[in-house]
Amino acid sequence: MNPTDASADDTLDLHLPDEFLALLRDVGDDRAQAAGARARADLLDGLADWGPVTTPVGVFHLVPADAERDAALVSRWMNDPAVAAYWELTGPQSVTAEHLRAQLTGDGRSVPCVGTLDGSPMSYWEIYRADLDPLARYCPVRPHDTGVHLLIGDDADRGRGTGTELIRAVADLVLAHRPACTRVLAEPDVRNGPSVAAFLGAGFRPVAEVDLPGKRAALMVRERTGPQPA
Repeated sequence: MNPTDASADDTLDLHLPDEFLALLRDVGDDRAQAAGARARADLLDGLADWGPVTTPVGVFHLVPADAERDAALVSRWMNDPAVAAYWELTGPQSVTAEHLRAQLTGDGRSVPCVGTLDGSPMSYWEIYRADLDPLARYCPVRPHDTGVHLLIGDDADRGRGTGTELIRAVADLVLAHRPACTRVLAEPDVRNGPSVAAFLGAGFRPVAEVDLPGKRAALMVRERTGPQPA
């Protein structure tokens, strides 16, 4: 009998315990998730590690959202009539949860965040790669242009200049941590006067009006000043 014959009766069968196989699968899953997380972080230069900043209205921190932890709070904000008119994400909590998950399970081109002020959640933000976003179909964008969407959660935090200060802080964070980015973009609805005014106060300038799906937007730009990246 040929000892190398795979059909031989004395072929050694190796049976690995189920627990060992499960461990191998878990290690593989963990490595895949870690690699995916690194790839997502790279598109926005590790936003999760940008840390808190001191602003004239308090210590502000962009904290990447968690669908399970934050869906209820963000959903409440989305159902505020002042917000609903422009975000169009009203409805049960599941609507908001799905909106968050779609970004969190994507490739990292858009990162949803809860903004905290002196430790208290008070705003919702989406920091996104405008050059990889559908926005690029409607207006000229540059490589690494970074876009900002936001809402201030509660009425008590609106109309006092808080939004202007936080927009300025976020634009500064983007430009400080993303050396390849030369512009921060925003595209508020032209009907949303307070939002447009807040971006103007934060150093953005209007460059065009753009027809986007569902709205006519004021395209606004905050340029990097000083030496530009090579």
